[in-house]
Amino acid sequence: MIGVVGGGIAGLAAAYRLQERGHDVQVFEATGDIGGLAATYETAGDDIEKFYHHLSKSEETIVELAEDLGLGDRVEWRVGTNGYYVDGVVHPLDTPWEILAYPHMSLYDKFRLGMLTLGVDVRGGIPDFDAYDDLAAYEDVTVREFVEEHTTTSVYENFVDPLLDGKYGDRKDEISAAWFLGRVRFRGERDPLRGEILGYFDGGFGALLDALVDAVGRENISTNAPVTDLTVEDGQVQSLTVDHGEAQESAEAQESSEAQGSSEAQESGETTHDVDAAVVATMPNVLESLTGYACEIDFQGAVCGLATIEESLLDTYWLNVAHDAPFGALIEHTNFIERERYGGDHLLYVAAYVQDSEEDLWQMDNDEVREAWLAEIESMFPDFDRPAVSEFRIARNPRAAPIYERGYLDLVVPYHLDTEVGEGVYYAGMASAAQYPERSLNGGILAGYEVADRIDAALGDGRQSDSAGDTAPEAGFDFSGADGVENE
Repeated sequence: MIGVVGGGIAGLAAAYRLQERGHDVQVFEATGDIGGLAATYETAGDDIEKFYHHLSKSEETIVELAEDLGLGDRVEWRVGTNGYYVDGVVHPLDTPWEILAYPHMSLYDKFRLGMLTLGVDVRGGIPDFDAYDDLAAYEDVTVREFVEEHTTTSVYENFVDPLLDGKYGDRKDEISAAWFLGRVRFRGERDPLRGEILGYFDGGFGALLDALVDAVGRENISTNAPVTDLTVEDGQVQSLTVDHGEAQESAEAQESSEAQGSSEAQESGETTHDVDAAVVATMPNVLESLTGYACEIDFQGAVCGLATIEESLLDTYWLNVAHDAPFGALIEHTNFIERERYGGDHLLYVAAYVQDSEEDLWQMDNDEVREAWLAEIESMFPDFDRPAVSEFRIARNPRAAPIYERGYLDLVVPYHLDTEVGEGVYYAGMASAAQYPERSLNGGILAGYEVADRIDAALGDGRQSDSAGDTAPEAGFDFSGADGVENE
């Protein structure tokens, strides 16, 4: 049996792939919820993600998974409009004429930024179409250094810096240009007259999650089952110990544990499962607690509000905020997906990142966050009717995304920890190479598949994985706004 620690998208993807290869798998999720940061709220209609999600056209693996699960016809591609709030004005930035009309950059600035987003280096007067193919070449360069050299100082100061500040706060001067380039490269297909084409599932991402859980088999997934120990002996993984909270007393439960190769401690509710391999598909702090392997990557937290309102606030889907607001973006989901799917309600995300748990926003309780955010929205939009907000739900995660500082590639956790921990111990969490240069659900699936293929090659009949190296898949996010909170 192969044990998977963590029931997020990466753990489930690993389990699904391993089962396809004929292996017995058991997934252990510490909480009561499956899906990690892909978890959902109920609405008056379809469920909606607690942390906003959408797809880019470059995210091919998650679309292929959806097709495998029979959900291919539920992937919908739509225009995701975006804008920039500067000095009290919303500037739409979708069509060529809207971009040309943006008043805070010169025509030359827009040309240089446009060439960069197309992947063309025009320095020296001779276009270089391959200059940005190797992201790692820019790993040790800051975003500011890169943007000022490859575009103009004005582009950085008037366009990039406010976005960077909203994302990384006081850590912005440490961020690698490889991350920035990854976001630019992650840009998907664009309709030249309307804007970027983004994807969403009919029924939300919960539909994909439910289908994946069904495919793995709910009987193969244990919730409220934190793994408390991973045992390695003679350089080889041996077992996982799981705390079920209370002793299993029924003969049926005992038979189930025996069938899975486990021994039971009735007084503590712990079960020990013999495993041929173990996949740790969690945040690296859990990996360290189980194996002692320390990851030096810093993570940022996220605070994400979802307001249910009677009237639309924005004319766009995604609105980046340039000034020093207590949030970085407003995302009106029902300007992307019709509100009829949610009982006619308008749904607005309010998104903010924190770099340290001591920041004021993280220390506020939910009522204080709601008051601060709604007051800021009133200041930005004088016609906003606060009583029209019928519900305001807040989700938090202390480790929503890595901080992609310079030298990040040196800190990623290997997929196979045979040298560092023991043979048969694998890692598929957010600190893996699949989540470079930016994290995404697609990256989580890639990480899960990668370790599954490696395990199959090691335990199976010699079949080799199609992706058998610690090379970083090309994954990232659209810097113009496509910045969901997505996790393994």
